[in-house]
Amino acid sequence: MSEEKIVSSQLVFEGRIFDLRVETVARSDGKTYQREMIIHNGAVAMVPLDEDGNVILVRQYRAGAEKVLLEIPAGMLEDGEEPLAAARRELQEEIGYYPEELTRLGLFYVAASYTTEAITIYLARGLRPSRLPQDIDEYITVERMPFRQALQQALDNDIEDAKTLIGLVWAARHLDGK
Repeated sequence: MSEEKIVSSQLVFEGRIFDLRVETVARSDGKTYQREMIIHNGAVAMVPLDEDGNVILVRQYRAGAEKVLLEIPAGMLEDGEEPLAAARRELQEEIGYYPEELTRLGLFYVAASYTTEAITIYLARGLRPSRLPQDIDEYITVERMPFRQALQQALDNDIEDAKTLIGLVWAARHLDGK
């Protein structure tokens, strides 16, 4: 496999959620090519479990899917924000709970061929009511269901959101291991 190195990068768009760069990449064989790269701060997603073993999910419209999706709560890292702080903030904004316990389940890259976005997933427990204002672009409906029901929906492809599929499977692995 050839080694690759970014030799130049040009910012072509600067946005609120991401920036877009055109990068020139040099291979070890001397050939170069260009790629568009979405530069993103990253995000967090949480599998919040209440004391009864229910998972708290959110329904919201997603423009990329052009429909409402059922998802685990999630959100972007603000500039310089640590993932744990973002997880706490996002849970308060989206479902109105503060987690006393956050267990890191893992990190995955959304689409490493064209974006730097990586999502860290946490299992959230010890939930206590605590509400922060939602972002202006969030219109969210909160739903509770037994964790195993949500996992089955993910396995049956009734849940189509990637971070939710990954989060539920990772949470099941973690919970079954205890």
